[in-house]
Amino acid sequence: MKFTSTLIKGKLIKRYKRFFADIEVNNKKITAHCPNTGSMNGLLDKGNKVWITENNDLNRKLKFTLEMIKVKKKFIGVNTHRANSIVQHGLANQLINEFKKVKNIKREFKYSDDTRFDFLCDDKILEVKNVTLLRNDDIAEFPDAVTARGTKHLIKLINSIKKGYKPYVLFLTQIQGINNFKIARDIDYNYFKNYIEAKKAGVIFLAYRCMLSEKEIKIEKKINIIDEK
Repeated sequence: MKFTSTLIKGKLIKRYKRFFADIEVNNKKITAHCPNTGSMNGLLDKGNKVWITENNDLNRKLKFTLEMIKVKKKFIGVNTHRANSIVQHGLANQLINEFKKVKNIKREFKYSDDTRFDFLCDDKILEVKNVTLLRNDDIAEFPDAVTARGTKHLIKLINSIKKGYKPYVLFLTQIQGINNFKIARDIDYNYFKNYIEAKKAGVIFLAYRCMLSEKEIKIEKKINIIDEK
């Protein structure tokens, strides 16, 4: 997925009220939309290098959007709204090994009255989770905050097996150069328990890392999932 406009480099001042980030650009302060509802644990130190996009749509309240932050010398993609576009590009270009042979790709699959999944690929349900938590130099983690929605999805995915679907969860790791992934059980133990149950039931879990630059973000390679007992 290529950025359609040139990214602007700045320094983080602070993130507040969840959806706002003050950023210093050329010695001036601007306020950008922060499209990430998570805690962004470990990413928000004052002075961190950031990259933003500009949109001159007059209907927007904020013309700038926070896209990436650099932490521990690694680009980290924080715009969760881009996750499904990155995955769609990966599906279309056969960058996800387990989905190379799919013929029909449908976004926003309505599974039930109260649940939508990100993709239906033939008979495979694919739910995408954006990963930005980096507490160890080479281990990415999910979630970065308690996620009742994520737990609900796991329960629904288990149920989908009885209906003839093949469910997958893809942990899209938008962290440059990372090689390992695990569930952050200390942050959300309930999600961890349901992850274990879902795995036993037949839900397939994948972790792929992204290649990130100031020009594009795309799926790069599959990484190892570390399971803790």
